[in-house]
Amino acid sequence: MNNKKQIAILGSSGSIGTQTLDVVRQNPDLFSVFMLTVNINAELLIAQATEFLPKYAIICDESKYRQVRDALVHLPVKVLAGHDAISEYVAQPEIDIVLTAMVGFAGVEPTINAIKAGKDIALANKETLVVAGELITNLAKEHNVKILPVDSEHSAIFQCIAGESHNPIEKVILTASGGPFRGKTLEQLANVTREHALKHPNWVMGAKITIDSASLMNKGLEVIEAKWLFDLQVDQIDVIVHPQSIIHSMVQFEDGSIKAQMGLPDMKLPIQYALSYPKRIKTDFKRFDFTNYPNLTFEKPDTGTFRNLQLAYDALQRGGNMPCIINAANEIAVEAFLNNKVGFLEMSDIVETCMQQIAYIAQPTLDDYLTTDKQTRIFAQNLIQKKPLKAVY
Repeated sequence: MNNKKQIAILGSSGSIGTQTLDVVRQNPDLFSVFMLTVNINAELLIAQATEFLPKYAIICDESKYRQVRDALVHLPVKVLAGHDAISEYVAQPEIDIVLTAMVGFAGVEPTINAIKAGKDIALANKETLVVAGELITNLAKEHNVKILPVDSEHSAIFQCIAGESHNPIEKVILTASGGPFRGKTLEQLANVTREHALKHPNWVMGAKITIDSASLMNKGLEVIEAKWLFDLQVDQIDVIVHPQSIIHSMVQFEDGSIKAQMGLPDMKLPIQYALSYPKRIKTDFKRFDFTNYPNLTFEKPDTGTFRNLQLAYDALQRGGNMPCIINAANEIAVEAFLNNKVGFLEMSDIVETCMQQIAYIAQPTLDDYLTTDKQTRIFAQNLIQKKPLKAVY
């Protein structure tokens, strides 16, 4: 009898996906890979499928289907192509948990289908809750599905509230490293390059999330995600800059007590906790030594310079489809920055202009989210093509 937990990894070529496979590799008696999906990296999918022998290997880029199929033809791996295949096969009955690590809005529909099929979700795709938090959380309740956070900050909060179900949360405090540009002025940020922005001081992450961290948009998206994960109001979510990234986040209860979850910055720990929950697995991860960190420091985020964090708070306060708008605008802005089409500060201009111009919907349906996402992307692309943008600093 096979008691291994069967995992579908959506986005196995990215930082979270590859580190999830590291966790599986280190715990072969506990976990088995049932499905792997990548966007365009056919070579890596072939290598991963050859090692882990999933039942399904899916490549979104249909032009690379034949390459993957021919490479794996001698193995018991069924190769599929296209985004629709992910949404369909994520409902396979053998799957125990779906780790969603696809980048951006693309993760929304597969997550919805997995929840409808009763699959627990290890959530690394924060955009799913940013875009459609109310829809996703209601579906999870309806289908009795657990949403287990993989983001280090939300995993920290999740761990802090374990055993505290009868004690209301007064507030949560999300920690931010401050990224590579902490303390910089607007003038200093005007000419930073993608190479500067991709050098995160503490974490190893994919390009998109690394840029989001540098602009503090990542923290803004995490604020929105926290609202839905933990059923909070906007004024219950604080952000504090903690450059050492040792305290991953904190929870304050009604009596004033604060719980903090601490550890060295290593994404494999929250990934493993989500996959093994409610149990913890013994590891040989490097241990934190207090004597190596005699000073843990904290400071307020500079929302005047890093406007994305305030824009995210504004979007959450407004509600409706506004978080969907900032997510879509930001995805286009980050892609443009990575391709040297806009400057670092112009990313916030794009987001703010989209928030002002795209039609607001107070109670959106899934179709409304899809329409909003598409319209915002088109509008943001047009803004970029019509440069120079009018900066609002």
